[in-house]
Order: sequence, then C-alpha cells, then structure tokens
Amino acid sequence: MNETSLSLLLALLLSHTIADFLLQSDTWAARKQQHHFRTLSLYWHVGIHMSLSLAVLLAFGTGVHAALIATSGIGASHWLIDTLKSYAPAHRVRFFLLDQFLHLLILGLVWWWVVDGDMAVPMVQLALLWQPRTLLVALAYLVVLRPASILIALIMRRWSEGVDTRGTLADAGARIGMLERFLILTFVLSHQMAAIGFLLTAKSVLRFGDLYEDRDRKLTEYVLLGTMLSFSITLTLGLLTRYLLGVL
Repeated sequence: MNETSLSLLLALLLSHTIADFLLQSDTWAARKQQHHFRTLSLYWHVGIHMSLSLAVLLAFGTGVHAALIATSGIGASHWLIDTLKSYAPAHRVRFFLLDQFLHLLILGLVWWWVVDGDMAVPMVQLALLWQPRTLLVALAYLVVLRPASILIALIMRRWSEGVDTRGTLADAGARIGMLERFLILTFVLSHQMAAIGFLLTAKSVLRFGDLYEDRDRKLTEYVLLGTMLSFSITLTLGLLTRYLLGVL
C-alpha cells in the first residue's frame, strides 16, 4: 500500500464521518426512522455521501468513469443499509454498530476496487492537508466528537430514563463530554498522560459533594459511569491513533 492509496482510504473514511454525523441532523435521522425510504431526508443524506465520495475520488486521480461507478455503489448501498436499519428498533447499540460496520465495509471494498486499477497522479499532489498522518489525526478528532457521543448515549440510554436531570443545563452533558474527549485525545497524542489523570480527578471532585451527602446519587453514578465510558473510548482510540502515527 503506497502513501496515495492510504490517503485515499483515510479521506473516504473522513468523508463518511462528516456526511453521516456532522451533515445529518437529528431531524433527518428521526424522519428516516419514521418514514423509512419514503422521506426526502434519506435521499438528501445519500446525496451528500455520494457528493463527498465523488469529490474525494476525483481529487485522488480516479478516472471519471470509475469514480462514478464507485460513487453509485456507495450511494445505492447506503440507501439500502439505512432503509433496512430504519425498520429495526431505534436506539439499539448493536444496530448502530452493525450499520456503521456495513458502511465501512462497503467503503473498504470500493477503495480496494479503485486502487486495484490504474490511478492517475492525484490532483491534490498529496499536499500537507492530504498526508496520511494529517488525515488520520483529523479522523480521530471527528470520531471522538459526534460518533462517540451517539455511541455513549445509546449505551447509557438504559439508565438515563431513571435519572432526574432537572436543574441541569440542556445538552450540557453532551457538550462537556465532547470537550473532555477533545482534551483527552490531545493529551494522548502529545504524550501528556499525566494531564488525563488531573482531568479525571477534577471532574470527580465536582461530583463528590453530591455523592458524599447522598444527594441525587443516581445522577452522580450516571455521570461517573458516562465519564468512565467516555474516557475509555477516547483513550483506546487515542492510543491506537498514536501507534498508527508511529508506523506511518
């Protein structure tokens, strides 16, 4: 695998993450779940995926004919997978993971088919923005933000209904989680592991008063469980990213 092929794979994964998580609103997702293939939201969503994938493939020197075939395959498979998922029970971790696995599998097959053929010189000429290391770091930061938030919310859903969140800021927990994962990933990539301990201690201290006085114990345990899950996911991804950066 040469540098161009690796960059193409990472760029396709990056475009998928952007289209599936950053450019898809909760409203679109809800409409797909409710109306299945009969909602325009599904087709807008698929169109965004196809547009980003086509742009990436052309930028990396894929021929127009091959790029259109590959993009059509990505679009058709995404439509089929999302349509089937819309009939499955909502808010289930296993269906979320299966959905993402199938999408990534299709992207991997498309990438393998494209690089197996003749690729022209990339239009981007592998500028700094398109280097494998740059794309890998960008992908890691994107994953620990929105995708990780959705995964954590799905895992924690079984406990969230029994927690009294009155008196808390709307969506504050999700925003705090994104910020802490951003900081943890930054600390891991910069080899500042001790700072992660300080961050975890600081957040634990903020909840200690409630736990000590036995006030809102369920909320305290819910926050701590979510924190441990968030830290674990980000640490794992951060260490994996750091390892891959070392071998690139």
